[in-house]
Amino acid sequence: MKTWLEKLLRSFGRFLLWDLIRDERTRPLFIWAGILIFLGSAVFHWLEDWSWVDSFYFSVISLTTVGYGDFTPTTTLTKILAVFYVLNGVGILLAFLDTAAEVRRERLRKQRGQEVA
Repeated sequence: MKTWLEKLLRSFGRFLLWDLIRDERTRPLFIWAGILIFLGSAVFHWLEDWSWVDSFYFSVISLTTVGYGDFTPTTTLTKILAVFYVLNGVGILLAFLDTAAEVRRERLRKQRGQEVA
């Protein structure tokens, strides 16, 4: 039987996405999504003169389609870049999230002893 510490560490590892980083199906998408968020953060940091935190926040909020509207591009160039960034980034992020959900569903079925379809 697993101790409470082992259960806690396993849950914490899932929270940090370690299981998805190790999986060969999700790793490339995870890396690509991370690169995309970093590049978007860098571009908006330099072109809009936002802080790194604000740029990262804008990138994540935009790609998850939440879009609170508290940060918006102000120049014509960054508006055009934001359109292409969001159109490409949303697809990549959705592909990662879909694959991650599939991997975790399969793992859960295996843990429960059910056949994976």
